[in-house]
Amino acid sequence: MPAQASAAVNPSLTLKRRLNAPAETVYAAWTDPEKIARWFGPDCGPVTHAETDLRVGGKYVVIFHTEDGEEHYVSGTYQEIVPNEKLVFSWAWRSTPDRESLVTVTIKPDGDGAILTLLHERFFDQEARDRHEFGWTGSMNKLESLFA
Repeated sequence: MPAQASAAVNPSLTLKRRLNAPAETVYAAWTDPEKIARWFGPDCGPVTHAETDLRVGGKYVVIFHTEDGEEHYVSGTYQEIVPNEKLVFSWAWRSTPDRESLVTVTIKPDGDGAILTLLHERFFDQEARDRHEFGWTGSMNKLESLFA
């Protein structure tokens, strides 16, 4: 299959932010369940459950509600962990477990802050990618505000 057709079939998404926090603090925001609960999700709806088993092969679960009251349950497995620098994990919604995708979070020191790059790839289709762009953008906005 030509590369162009493959990209159309499995689109990806990249978001980048400079955060006003050192890499260690940004990493903790992604790995500590209490911290995840403070920023995860596209809007102001609450995170009702977050757990992490931070080791390669370990699982994570995040359950949150959007402002419209809908519950969202996502989980996956850590595939690569480089403390304070990189996390790679699978991503699947409980409602569509067959549509597993892959998330790579890289954190690079930048002066007194850090550059966070989120790559989410292997989406089922363009619609799934676009919904995730909305969700991740909301989450990144909240994460950025956390360190403002």
